[in-house]
Amino acid sequence: MSKLITVFGATGNQGGSVIKAILADPQLSKEYKIRGLTRDTSKKSAQELAKQGVEVVSADLNSVDSLAIALKGSHTVFLVTNYWETANGDIEYAQGKNVTDVAKKVGVSYIIFSSLHHVTEATKGRLSHVPHFDSKANIEKYIRASGLKSTFVLPGYYMSNFTQMITKAGGGSYQLFYPVDGKKTKFPLFDAANDTGLFVKATLKNADKMEGKQVLEATGYYTPEEIVDTFSKVTGKKAVFIKVTPQQYLASLPEAIAEEYLENQLFVEEPGYFLGESLDPSLKLLDAKPTSWADFVKKNASAWD
Repeated sequence: MSKLITVFGATGNQGGSVIKAILADPQLSKEYKIRGLTRDTSKKSAQELAKQGVEVVSADLNSVDSLAIALKGSHTVFLVTNYWETANGDIEYAQGKNVTDVAKKVGVSYIIFSSLHHVTEATKGRLSHVPHFDSKANIEKYIRASGLKSTFVLPGYYMSNFTQMITKAGGGSYQLFYPVDGKKTKFPLFDAANDTGLFVKATLKNADKMEGKQVLEATGYYTPEEIVDTFSKVTGKKAVFIKVTPQQYLASLPEAIAEEYLENQLFVEEPGYFLGESLDPSLKLLDAKPTSWADFVKKNASAWD
C-alpha cells in the first residue's frame, strides 16, 4: 500500500518542485500518495495539483488543531517555512515547533526539513542579524531533539535572486554589486523551483542512510566574477562585478531588510554559505544533473531585457 507524503508550501517554489518530482518519478509515484498543503486551496495553482491527483488541503502553521488534521495519516512530511511572510524569526520557529510536535503526536515516521545554517553561532556573534537563517537552524535543532527520524535539505543561494541583482547600467551594460571579494567569495547557486524536487527525491530514495544528515542543495560554487562572466557569455550582454563598501550596500537597500541582506552576503564571504563544505556528497545522491547557472540564464534571458 502506498505511503502518504505531506508537502508544505505545495504551490511555492520548494514544495511545488517536490510534488512535481515525485509525480514524475516511476518509483516514488507508486510508493507515495501526495497531500499538498497550502493556505488557499481555491487558487489556480492548487486546483492544478488536484487535477494531477494530489490531495490539496488547507493548513495553518500557527494552529496545532489545523496541523493535526493536515498531518493525520502521513508517513513522511516535507516541511518548508516562510520567514518572509512575517519577517519574524520567533513566529517562524513557533511554526516549525508546531509541525514537529504534531508530527510526533500523530505518528509521522520521517520528516525532511528545509533548513539553513545558524549565522550567529557560526560567526561567534560577529554577524547576528540574519534571522531567516537562524530561525530555520533553531527549528532543525528542535526536530533533532524530538527524536523524529529526520533529514535536512539546505537550499543554496537562489539563482532567481539575480534577475533583480544583475541590473542595467549605462550604455546597455549590466552590473552586479556586493560588499565581498569578487574573485574569492563562493556562492552555492541553486534553482529552487526546478531542483528542490531533485534533491528531495534523492533523499527519499536514500532515506535509510540519510537519517540526521544534511543535504546541500546547489549545483556548484560560483564567485561573483564567474557569475557575471557566465551571464555575459550566455546573453551577449556586457556585465561587470563591482565591489562596494558595506555602507554603500546598506544605502542601496530598503531599511527594513538592509542589515539582514548585508550580513547575509558577508556570511557567504566568510565563513561561507555552507561553511566551506564540499557539495560532492550531496550531488552524488542525484539521478540527474541540477540546473547550472548558464542553463538558468539561457532559460530566463528575457528577465534581463
